[in-house]
Amino acid sequence: MHTIEVIGLGAGDINQLPLGIYRKLTKQENVVYVRTKDHPVIETLEQEGVTFHAFDPIYEQYDTFEEVYTTIAQTLITQAQNNTSLVYAVPGHPMLAEKTVQLLLGNSDVEVKISGGQSYLDPLFSALKIDPIDGFQFLDATSFTRNQIDYRQHLIFCQVYDRFIASEVKLSLLEDLSPDHPVTVVEAVGSEQENIQTIPLVALDQEVNLSNLTSVYVPPVQAEALNHQFFRLRDTIAILRGPNGCPWDQKQTNVSLRKYLIEEAYELIDAINQEDDDGIIEELGDVLLQVMLHSQIGEDSGYFTIDDVIRTVTEKMIRRHPHVFGTANVETEADVLNNWQAIKEAEKETAQAVSVLDRIPSAASPLVKAEGLQREAAKVGFDWSTPAPIWEKITEEINEVRIAIEESNEMEIEKELGDVLFAIVNIARYYKVNANLALEQTNQKFIRRFRFMEQRIAIEQRGMKEFTLDELDVLWNEAKKQE
Repeated sequence: MHTIEVIGLGAGDINQLPLGIYRKLTKQENVVYVRTKDHPVIETLEQEGVTFHAFDPIYEQYDTFEEVYTTIAQTLITQAQNNTSLVYAVPGHPMLAEKTVQLLLGNSDVEVKISGGQSYLDPLFSALKIDPIDGFQFLDATSFTRNQIDYRQHLIFCQVYDRFIASEVKLSLLEDLSPDHPVTVVEAVGSEQENIQTIPLVALDQEVNLSNLTSVYVPPVQAEALNHQFFRLRDTIAILRGPNGCPWDQKQTNVSLRKYLIEEAYELIDAINQEDDDGIIEELGDVLLQVMLHSQIGEDSGYFTIDDVIRTVTEKMIRRHPHVFGTANVETEADVLNNWQAIKEAEKETAQAVSVLDRIPSAASPLVKAEGLQREAAKVGFDWSTPAPIWEKITEEINEVRIAIEESNEMEIEKELGDVLFAIVNIARYYKVNANLALEQTNQKFIRRFRFMEQRIAIEQRGMKEFTLDELDVLWNEAKKQE
């Protein structure tokens, strides 16, 4: 099998290079490739007459680092088939932030030997005077996502090659930190060219020289500055429920909190209906608060935690979206809904429900429950396929209400009116209208028009009871015109 020997050039200059590594790099029969010539050791060895094959031009040929690294690895593998002693030199240590080395190690066509190389982390810790035991996170500036960042730890971004990468790091950090938050730029740590400067975050891509040897350090951030992150909410709820917390929060149970969840959900719907973005933010927070309180109660009781809640919904979403996370193919929204329902049905088989109607929450409001009952019955074929018989049913139920009224049978009146409402929900469902939301729109419309009437009446300094029904009807029609 062909062999590639990977050598680390260390973190500093030639004076820190081990003698054995120096000899391998200067040995005449070795063909030496380097990922980049931008390193003090390479500069010194070139002055001594050592030649290298550098991959720097490849960086200009591709748009992504992934393409660059893949090309470098494939080139090395191809060259190894033609050379008996191929050496590949990389900055620092081969096993630290070297994607090309990982690609080589993952290829079964070549044998990879790792030789020497000092990681630049030791001189970096010394230069910054930090102890990683406090918590340390090391991220590749060319391939990270914001949700990976843990600001509670010492945070170091390596491979901040140029202003474009520095700008990407800056913009990501500005999502969480203030523009004047201090960050430290470290250049060529451990070498004679070492340079360290602390600057405001906003200046990261403006006031510093950047190169292949640049890293950016962000010290741990105080928790109070991270109130927008999930861990802060979780910790806050735990404190409120803890021994020194709030007496009200401490005594709550899953049962006592039920009404608040319903109230907060309705307030969220109000904010959505009003297209109030700030209100939506606040009400979503209140709904999330209820989720967190219920989860903390579960954790305090030893039954479940918020982690169980998150894991359950995450796995459900992945399981029910095989067209996104699996191999299933869908072409339309109807295909998605059919897949979702089929998967849901398979999941429910293990629940051993006596009736399909058992899927409808018993605590749902009567209007919501009516729609749910009809929907589940329709899934097994108990439904009209055209609207005509539904309209006939509505007329039939209204006539039965009239008969009950003529007979002055209060119990029958209530029952028959219930049948009318149930039939109305059915026609709404047929036309894909949510009856609950439709009724709420009418409620809000009535509120607007009635308040308009109240305002007009207040101007005349009369009470509403002093107006005739005809006068009130005129005001009502004026309110309608206003809309």
